[in-house]
Amino acid sequence: MPPSSLKEAEHLALLGYEQELRRDLGPFASFAAGFSFVSVLTTVFEMFPLGYGFGGPVFFWTWPLVFLGQFCVALCFAELAERIPVAGAIYQWSSRLASPDLGWIAGWLTLIGYIVSVSAIAIAMQSILPSLWSGFQLMGGNPDVTKLAGAENAVVLGTLTIAASTLLSCAGIRISAFVTVAGVYAEIIGLCVLIAALFLNARRGISVTMDTMQLSSGMSPTGAFLASMLMAVYVMYGFDSAAELSEETHDAARIAPKAIVRCLLLSFFAGGLVILGALMAAPSLSSGDLATIGIPYVITAITSGLAGHILLTTVAISVFSATIAIQTSASRVLFSMARDGVMPGAGRLAHVSPRTRTPIAATIFVGICSAAFLWINYGDSSLFSAITASAVAVTYFAYLLVTIPLLLRRQQWIRSGAPSTFGFRENGRTRRAFVNVCAVVCGMLFLLNTLWPRKAVFDPGGDRPYMVAFPGAFLLVALAGGAIVRAVQKKRLAP
Repeated sequence: MPPSSLKEAEHLALLGYEQELRRDLGPFASFAAGFSFVSVLTTVFEMFPLGYGFGGPVFFWTWPLVFLGQFCVALCFAELAERIPVAGAIYQWSSRLASPDLGWIAGWLTLIGYIVSVSAIAIAMQSILPSLWSGFQLMGGNPDVTKLAGAENAVVLGTLTIAASTLLSCAGIRISAFVTVAGVYAEIIGLCVLIAALFLNARRGISVTMDTMQLSSGMSPTGAFLASMLMAVYVMYGFDSAAELSEETHDAARIAPKAIVRCLLLSFFAGGLVILGALMAAPSLSSGDLATIGIPYVITAITSGLAGHILLTTVAISVFSATIAIQTSASRVLFSMARDGVMPGAGRLAHVSPRTRTPIAATIFVGICSAAFLWINYGDSSLFSAITASAVAVTYFAYLLVTIPLLLRRQQWIRSGAPSTFGFRENGRTRRAFVNVCAVVCGMLFLLNTLWPRKAVFDPGGDRPYMVAFPGAFLLVALAGGAIVRAVQKKRLAP
C-alpha cells in the first residue's frame, strides 16, 4: 500500500517512530523551507564576485551546468522523500539504503555542513545592514568584510542573527515557518524588482555571456571556467530541507517531493536571470568592480538611494529567513540521529517540548555551534571563506552517500527482475536509473572541483600556502571525528 493511502502517523509508525513533532506545514511552507535554504537573492549577491572574478561574463554558463547535475540529485531525493518521509532525511535514507554506519556518517557530515551553513548565511548581514544604516557598524571603522573592523563586526551581527533565529525556532514550527514564508515572499518580491531593474537598464545584449576577455589571467581558460563554477556549486544545495521537515508537513509523502523539485527549479530560473541581468546592466565589465563588489555595484549604478535601500531590506529579510530555515533543518538532522540513540547526549537532544512540539535542545545546540564557527573567524575573513567551502564539500559528500547506495539498490533490482522490496516504480525505471547515474557522476565532479587545491581561491594573498588544502583536510577531519564519535557511542551502548 503506497504511503499516500496511509494515515501519516501510521506510516511513521511503519518507519519505526511515533508522531512527536507537530504537523503544521502546508505546501507553500514546505517549499519555503528549501527555497529559503538556497536563498538565491542572498547567495547570488554573495557569490557573484567569485564567479565573475575567475570566469568573467562566460561564467554564466556554469549556472545551468551545475543546475542540471543538482537537478538529478533533487529528483533522486524527491523519489526517496515519497517513500521515506521522515525527519533527518539524508541520515535516514543512507541508513536504510546502505547500513546504519554509513547512514550515521552521512548524517554527521550533513549536520556539520548545515551548522557551518548557518554561520555562512548569518555573516552575510555585514554586507547589507551597515549599508542600510551606519549604526549597524557596531565596531566602528570600515564595514568592508575584508578589513579588520568589518570582519569583526560581521561576527557580531552574525551572532545576533543566530541568537534571534534560535529563539524563534524554539518557539515552534508554526512561528519559524511563518517567518520563513514571510522571508520567501520578501525574497520573491525582491527578485522581481531586481530582475526588472536590471533588464530595464541593460547596456548590452545576451551575447555578453560569450565574452571570454575577462577570464582570470592567472589560469588557463579551462581552469578559470572551472574555478568560476564554484559560485553555482556553493549556491545550489540544501534543497532537501523540505524532506528534513517531513514529520511536520501535512501529506509529506506527496508535498515534500514536489517542494524539493520546485524550489530548485525556481532558484535556477531566478538566479540565472539575476546573473544575466547583472552582466547586461553593469556599467563596465573591465573596471574590476564586478569581481570585487559584484551586484551591489550594478544596483548602485541603476537605482536611486531609496530603491536601493528597499532592495537591500528585502535581502536582509531573506538572510534572516534563510538562517532560520537552515538552522531548523540542522536541528531536525540532529534530532533524528539522537532519537535513534546514536549521538552523545541523545536523551536531551531527542527530547521534544510538550508545549512547542519542537526539539529545543537540538535547536539550541545547533545555534551555539554555529555561533562558535563565527567566532573562529573573528577578525579573519579568509579563514571563514575556506571553512564555507569545506561546509559545501562535506554536504556534497553526504549527498553521495545517498545517491550511490540508491544507484546500487536500483541496479540490483533491475538485474534481478524480481519485484522491488524498496518500492521502486516499474514505469520509467531506465530513465530513473540514468538520472541516478548522472546524480552520482555530477556529485563526484562537483566535490572534486570544490576540493581542488587552488591558490587563487583559498590563498589569494599568497601568505598562507597551507590553506589550499584546508577543504580536503576539513573533510578528512570531519570523517575521522565522526568515526571516533560513532565508535565511542557504540561502545557506550554495548551490553
